[in-house]
Amino acid sequence: MSSAPPATETEEDRLNRAFAALSDPLRRKLVARLALGDATVNELAAPFAVTVQAVSKHLRVLEGAGLITRSRDAQRRPCHLDPTAFGPLAAWIDAYRERTEEKYRRLDAVLAAEPDLGGEQDAAQTAAQQRGHQP
Repeated sequence: MSSAPPATETEEDRLNRAFAALSDPLRRKLVARLALGDATVNELAAPFAVTVQAVSKHLRVLEGAGLITRSRDAQRRPCHLDPTAFGPLAAWIDAYRERTEEKYRRLDAVLAAEPDLGGEQDAAQTAAQQRGHQP
């Protein structure tokens, strides 16, 4: 059984598969462990109260999403994190983070331009601070 993506797969399909793979807490822990270095299925399964077979299934999902690869080293079959697979995920998240930050900058500018809103807020903060409370 091949875990290779279909030839017609879009960037959105790859993102959806990667985010779906990372939606499971155990898979995120496996990715975090692999970020420290390569490991076999047995090494990855050791700290968890799940079977090696269950970890192996989770690894197949991560591999199918293109987040990890496996190689053969004599009798060992270590898993490796594919750091290039995380670039598109980070770029997608950053695009939304940047848009959100821009919206807050515009909101800050609007609030700063409103003397009544800004003045009342500043007075309320000053009064709260004088009373020893943080707003």
